[in-house]
Amino acid sequence: MRIVIIGGSGHVGTYLTPYLAESGHEVVNISRGGRQPYQPHPAWTRVEQITADREREEETGSFGQLILDQKPDAVIDMICFTPRSARMLVEALRGKVQHFLHCGTIWVHGHSTSTPTTEDQTRRPFGTYGIQKAEIESLLLREARLHGFPATVLHPGHIVGPGWIPLNPAGNFNPDVFSRLARGESLILPNLGMETVHHVHAGDVAQAFALALTRRSVVLGESFHVTSPAALTLRGYAEAVSEWFGQKPDLRFMPWEELRSRLSQEDASATWDHIAHSPCCSISKAGRLLGYHPKYTSLEAVRESLNYLVARGTVAVS
Repeated sequence: MRIVIIGGSGHVGTYLTPYLAESGHEVVNISRGGRQPYQPHPAWTRVEQITADREREEETGSFGQLILDQKPDAVIDMICFTPRSARMLVEALRGKVQHFLHCGTIWVHGHSTSTPTTEDQTRRPFGTYGIQKAEIESLLLREARLHGFPATVLHPGHIVGPGWIPLNPAGNFNPDVFSRLARGESLILPNLGMETVHHVHAGDVAQAFALALTRRSVVLGESFHVTSPAALTLRGYAEAVSEWFGQKPDLRFMPWEELRSRLSQEDASATWDHIAHSPCCSISKAGRLLGYHPKYTSLEAVRESLNYLVARGTVAVS
């Protein structure tokens, strides 16, 4: 199979792109060319690389033709963030590809209601990112069900892997949170620390995309959660990190509106987004139809990433 991956050298592409090439597929990676994969792999030498700026190509109306020029059997879109972008690809690829896979997000659900959240629950997204991703999902699944467009949507959780900073127990991406826990220092968590986050290892997300390609007949017109088996509370997450470093957790709790004023604008914005969503998603549908079985729990995925950061001094243990 000839597979075009749009944005195939990022978090998930680091694992997915070489895996597909090693499995015998012809793989074309289309990216801006500014990022190297987070992990080396000999199969990258078999991947055809095309440098293109998606936004610029879309403005000239040539992006869809660029994809078609590669003569793909399947297209995997890892970096589509607006309904306009999705619609342009649908129009260009309609009737010309066997399978189109879109990388969504569990934030299409908005706040959690009944947990674990299943794919069929009513969407109540908030924030530009979640709203637009939900609109893209709706567009693609409607096109699949009404007009036969061969779309499948996969919704990852908070993606984790060696090489980048994972979402931390305070609900943001400041590495100092991990450093404080590693040194046994106190950490203030919002409210009672019972909000949830739901990680997934990038390699497990890659596994789900690869499985979807092999199960086309049962996944067309469907969306799937792709997360670890279980979400974490902020408090439980912080306690586990402290214990990894042989520390006794020293956690304090503070109402969010009071804590917000103590954080930088960047950290406060990220924490609010995560505690307001508090995702906890079911992967039973992905297990049943895709055969998806994640190799990593949330804590195992984070620990691998954290060890990488400690070894490089990004997280200061002492």
